[in-house]
Amino acid sequence: MAPRRDPELRPTQLGATGPAGPLATAGPQPGEPSNPWPAMFALVLGFFVIMIDTTIVSVATPALMADLDAGVTDVVWVTSAYLLAYAVPLLITGRLGDRVGPKWMYLSGLAVFTLSSLWCGLSADIQMLIVARIFQGLGAAMMVPQTMAIITRTFPPERRGKATSLWGAVAGIAGLIGPILGGVLIDSVGWQWIFFVNLPIGVVGLVLAWLLVPSLETHSHRFDVVGVVLSAIGMFALVFGIQEGSNLDWDYRAWLLIIGGLVVMAAFVGWQAKGAAEPLMPLKLFTDRNFSLANIAITAVGVVMVGFQLPFMLYAQTVRGLGPTEAALLTAPMAITSMVFAPIVGRLVDTRHPRYLAGFGMLTSAIGLFWMAAAMRPDAPVWQILLPVTVYGLGNSFIFAPIGVSANRNLPMALAGAGSGVFNNSRQVGAVLGSAGIAALMTARLGADLPQLAGHAGADPMALGGAGRLPTQLLDGFSSAMAQSLVLPAVVMLAGFVSVLFLTTPRHLRSR
Repeated sequence: MAPRRDPELRPTQLGATGPAGPLATAGPQPGEPSNPWPAMFALVLGFFVIMIDTTIVSVATPALMADLDAGVTDVVWVTSAYLLAYAVPLLITGRLGDRVGPKWMYLSGLAVFTLSSLWCGLSADIQMLIVARIFQGLGAAMMVPQTMAIITRTFPPERRGKATSLWGAVAGIAGLIGPILGGVLIDSVGWQWIFFVNLPIGVVGLVLAWLLVPSLETHSHRFDVVGVVLSAIGMFALVFGIQEGSNLDWDYRAWLLIIGGLVVMAAFVGWQAKGAAEPLMPLKLFTDRNFSLANIAITAVGVVMVGFQLPFMLYAQTVRGLGPTEAALLTAPMAITSMVFAPIVGRLVDTRHPRYLAGFGMLTSAIGLFWMAAAMRPDAPVWQILLPVTVYGLGNSFIFAPIGVSANRNLPMALAGAGSGVFNNSRQVGAVLGSAGIAALMTARLGADLPQLAGHAGADPMALGGAGRLPTQLLDGFSSAMAQSLVLPAVVMLAGFVSVLFLTTPRHLRSR
């Protein structure tokens, strides 16, 4: 009996055609390299520096406040500006990569990112730094969709898992070691070097990408101007409303932005379905079940990666009284575990069902987060913190590659950029939601567990985090608030675990 065939997205369903008819997903197209690994390693450098930058600033808040004479809200905007500029254009830049070529879009983005990193390090005041971070985010948004698109277009399906596992390992490891690197640089040479460190990596990445990344075939799509405008306005309003909700006291202004953003995004979806001749986000992408489920899962991962950092770092610095480097070193087991197990996952991802690998990773990460929340007490021995951190890192090493492979395995070449843009947009939107959600939850739990701080400036968790170790009488309440806040990313990771259980069997595994 022939094996049952799961529903899948075929190139002909999306109208993707190449020089000789419908584009297939099995193997490189004409003009693409027979050995795509050199190009892959060149892309990894640029992707690594971007992922580092999403977390490296988190440990610099007190140093920025002191050196630039800035308030807490101003310093939060250093991260928010980058996050907004990164998230809003992702759908657009993914589609632009299809049109002008992913290599040239990637090189342009890396140049913008590298130059704006120099600008960040030279900033003399907080306003200049915020503007420079906007350009950094724009450069990142130009680059990231191209990495997944080039993987999809240069690796055949049966080899794509190993390539995506490298991409996933870089994403996971960079996100985990970013705070460690940031702490070391801040303590040794100053906060400016968390940006200057990007310069040599960016220059080397530009040279290698120019030499090694192939100029792939472009696709002459009509540009969906209405879709661009609707997606940009909707994403900006939604992200800005969520990110600034606590600063606006969650009054009518915040809700108008959020609801208005959702309405505009609904109009964008309607336009993509009915009005756009060649949509910016082809909705038929979501007829592939694996693509839809992988986007749900990566959104959960985005929530968790950002949502975990803030309460954990505040606990380490404010409750335990650790400096930036010492606090960041508590996350070292996550990076080490990821580096050890990521190559193993890379060998497994092409021969094992992604639901088992990603399912194990997401469930293990959720267990690590729940365990971490239980261990976060003022007097907890360090080893009791490091054990769940290690478990969380083990889970992370099994997540990125299986999800990335599942999202892109069935996509036709002509839509590789669009699919990659949607996938990366999902992760970034998750990061925004995680940042906003965890800040709101921490504020609520601090109000409940430390009622003596209500109405006091110290009730702001960011202000408390920058004030050094708390008085002894406040340690228990603050620890409890941070631990309870950590339950949110743990629950979100469990939701992601449920989603990956429904991934379908890849075609190359069905005959086994």
